[in-house]
Amino acid sequence: MFLITLLATLIYPRLLLLLPVVLAVGLLLVRFWVKRKSARKFPNTFTIGFFHPYCNAGGGGERVLWTAIRALQIKYGPKITCVIYTGDLNVNGQDILHRAEQRFNIVLPHPVDFIFLKKRKFVEAKMYPHFTLLCQSLGSLIIGFEALFSFVPDLFCDSMGYAFTLPLFRYLGGCQVSCYVHYPTISTDMISLITDQTATYNNSASISSNPVLSRLKLIYYNIFAWIYSLVGRCSSVVMVNSSWTYGHISSLWKVSSTKIVYPPCDVTEFLKIPLQRDCKIHSIISIGQFRPEKDHPLQIKSFAKFLSQVPEKSHSLYKLQLVGSCRDSEDTKRVSELKELALILGVSHYVDFHLNVSFSDLKQLLSEAEIGLHTMWNEHFGIGVVECMAAGTIILAHDSGGPKMDIVVQHDENRTGFLASDVDNYSDAMRTIFDLSENEKMNIRRNARSHIEKFSDKQFSDQFMNVLEPLIKINIS
Repeated sequence: MFLITLLATLIYPRLLLLLPVVLAVGLLLVRFWVKRKSARKFPNTFTIGFFHPYCNAGGGGERVLWTAIRALQIKYGPKITCVIYTGDLNVNGQDILHRAEQRFNIVLPHPVDFIFLKKRKFVEAKMYPHFTLLCQSLGSLIIGFEALFSFVPDLFCDSMGYAFTLPLFRYLGGCQVSCYVHYPTISTDMISLITDQTATYNNSASISSNPVLSRLKLIYYNIFAWIYSLVGRCSSVVMVNSSWTYGHISSLWKVSSTKIVYPPCDVTEFLKIPLQRDCKIHSIISIGQFRPEKDHPLQIKSFAKFLSQVPEKSHSLYKLQLVGSCRDSEDTKRVSELKELALILGVSHYVDFHLNVSFSDLKQLLSEAEIGLHTMWNEHFGIGVVECMAAGTIILAHDSGGPKMDIVVQHDENRTGFLASDVDNYSDAMRTIFDLSENEKMNIRRNARSHIEKFSDKQFSDQFMNVLEPLIKINIS
């Protein structure tokens, strides 16, 4: 027994010293294996892999993806190969490209390759009713390993916000790493809500009203924020979609190469709508999915407060048009609750719901609206806000996030819209806008249209290429 103890005393410290060496050798072996395996797939070409598990979703994030790939292909042609990691198993590559063409009018000049991932379910929020942020992030490691062992590109770009995949491709894959962040997984604002014990859609009243649970959640959020900052720093370059996102990502990740690259907003069709409004009904339009964070109840309450200050005989001259899509039964239930709220507040006759409308119907509704309404707190950017401004509505947006910092700002020292934060602010702003002279309204509409030119496809493509080009090691001559 003494001999065994003596041997353990002598050998154990040496084993601990050898452990980093063993791990380093293992890392190099894994890197060599995945690199060699991947090199055989696309020889003699520079490969760029986009990690976008929901590339067939058809949202603003997907417009960023396809516009970015198009810009790369226009510049480098067949000298690069773009590979997309996707979890859309119910379609094939051609179906995905066809949807991109139909939804965004984007046709790629060269082919792309798809790697279909089977483990996307591990990043779906519905799997994790508790500790959702952490569990989804750990789930992204599972799908990230699947992507890594399927193919390692020369340049990896996370275009959906799965930051935990960045260290995998940097250290195990040994490739250049970049990312485009639409929304930080966790932000200082989220931590502040827990600190202040404020109840929101992602901080239930059962937790916010309990000091002990709030304290435990605060510890959890701070630990997660620290881990999130570590994985984020693995990116060589970081692109963010707004000043609001820039502020949070910069404070958490502290990557000096972080740049704002505004997302592309295709508003060509909306710009065709005449700026002049000659409608008998004063219409307020809201565009957005019926999700809890969009805060549609605030819109109805604000409209009800506004109507309460209008002579009753004139109520029929005003309409609130809520336009949006329902993703599932939860959204449908939410719409029913909104209708009930309008009934309770006595404005149900003046609030119309338009679900899953066609694009032509959307254009018609926008052409008849005087005010574009947005009430989401701390929206990271706000493509819907840009679309309303392009269509000639006078925007009334939430005084926070991207709308406040980037979109509804002065253009050549002239007003482009209005901002508000609560029922009183919104109802007062509605009255102010409707009381403006036609000349004043027209000036705001013109300023807004001029301002949103900075959010065009071309501006995005130029800025995206400026950031990414230093990482692309090929000769274009």
